[in-house]
Amino acid sequence: MRMTGGAVLGAQAQERAQILSLHSDEDVVRLRKQVRDSMVAMGFGLIEQTKIITAASELARNTLRYGGGGEARIARVSDGARQGLELRFVDAGPGIDNIPLALTDGYTSGGGLGLGLGGAKRLADAFHIDTAPGAGTTVTIAKWKLF
Repeated sequence: MRMTGGAVLGAQAQERAQILSLHSDEDVVRLRKQVRDSMVAMGFGLIEQTKIITAASELARNTLRYGGGGEARIARVSDGARQGLELRFVDAGPGIDNIPLALTDGYTSGGGLGLGLGGAKRLADAFHIDTAPGAGTTVTIAKWKLF
């Protein structure tokens, strides 16, 4: 099942994606730093940086907790007159049975607060999820900036 909230899939990569392993809490810290550095380099303001770093942290922790680890891909992308940062989180875990339920605030399958997926969707300008039971999960978010 797929869900989209923006033009993430239509964007063109401007550079090769940086791939970061997500297998420990230290990897999440490294991801947060790399996302911040990328956003600063692109001229995003502090509020936009904070939103996407928070979303990235939530999705990275989901990749660890529910997907058994995986990877994050960070790429600068463009879509017409706008440029942005795209983050893709990939795992080979059990997948998500019910995406609408998983996006509901308060729902959790593992004892968390149940704000991760829905929160990440609200913090990003674009959101896409590709998952199926037994097939892993890929979540892609993007933050856009007009240049």
